[in-house]
Amino acid sequence: MSTIDLIRLALSRLRTGRLRAALTMLGIVIGVAAIVALVGVAEGTTANIERQLSALGTNLLTVTPGFSLGGESSLTLDDADAIGEIPTIAGVAPEAQTQLTVKAGEETTTTSIIGTTEDYAGVRAYEVWAGTFLTSVAVERDLRVAVLGASTAEDLGLDETNLGAEISIGGLPFQLVGILQPKGGLGFQDPDDQVMVPIGIIGRHFVGGESVRTIGVSASSAADIETAKTAISSLLRERHELAADEEDDFSIFDQAQLLEAVSSISATLTILLGGIASIALVVGGIGIMNIMLVSVRERTREIGIRKAVGARDRDVLAQFLIEALTLSLLGGTIGTLIGLLFSAAIGNVAGWGFTFNPLTVVVALAFSLGVGVVFGVWPARQAARLDPINALRYE
Repeated sequence: MSTIDLIRLALSRLRTGRLRAALTMLGIVIGVAAIVALVGVAEGTTANIERQLSALGTNLLTVTPGFSLGGESSLTLDDADAIGEIPTIAGVAPEAQTQLTVKAGEETTTTSIIGTTEDYAGVRAYEVWAGTFLTSVAVERDLRVAVLGASTAEDLGLDETNLGAEISIGGLPFQLVGILQPKGGLGFQDPDDQVMVPIGIIGRHFVGGESVRTIGVSASSAADIETAKTAISSLLRERHELAADEEDDFSIFDQAQLLEAVSSISATLTILLGGIASIALVVGGIGIMNIMLVSVRERTREIGIRKAVGARDRDVLAQFLIEALTLSLLGGTIGTLIGLLFSAAIGNVAGWGFTFNPLTVVVALAFSLGVGVVFGVWPARQAARLDPINALRYE
């Protein structure tokens, strides 16, 4: 018989025992659906993280300090000014931070107050929705002006009609000069829930000193990122008078490092959860083997008749193996469709959308076929090795 005839015969047998076939495929369906859904979710989260990292800033480098025994940061405003003189640097935004209560009329909220400079919006890729961002004049003169993140403005009930109004930050009056476009959160700190003020105001009235929490740096281009990191490292080591055998008292991170770390964690979790989900595939394979062994016993006389009229061992082997492969392929196809639907549903609920990778479908179907081969060979060999005379006598 040709392969097409064997496939038709296998489908005919499956139609004869629909319920048995459905229950046999259930393990394959569940296993493949779980793996496809997990891979889809992992790809969706990774793509979402990439988008959000890109939104954090253009060619962004983040310089974070070490801390002394007294808790003082190793980075200062003078360090930020020196970094700004490096040729491959397009912008520098030092940041000092504290947590304070902000009041507008009868509404109050407690949020992060970021003291920074006019370069902050460009370095961190913010866009102004209404009004203006901090200006160089406001930063140089330490004017009491404030720019609100989208979430903070919403919490306080403020919009573009309130520009120029007075708000209170930590009990001090400030003039509202701008409201930023929303960016969406990444990690524990919501970039939309904060207030930006001139950095001198933070040092003078709220935290004291010249130290900063971080220094955001925008390289001139993606090609300049590594050069800029090396230059910043050399500059800070020289400024902090570190000996050759001393470790850095600062750290420099770029988006690629952050993405690599997050992707590594995501891949590890995907492998772990995929391994757990593959148990269902093994169970499904055992189910296929069990049903095929029962089928061999039930069809012993049929096998004997086929051999008596000239069927070879390999013909019988191919017949039962193709039946096993048909079961696993149908189960894999159904499982893949269900997995894609679950992946799309989770992506829509979580907000990162649906990410389709054709390779996932190919691998899922190949995996289900592999299960069919592994667990279908033994029953097929059992059928092929039956003696035709004994098979014809079988009751």
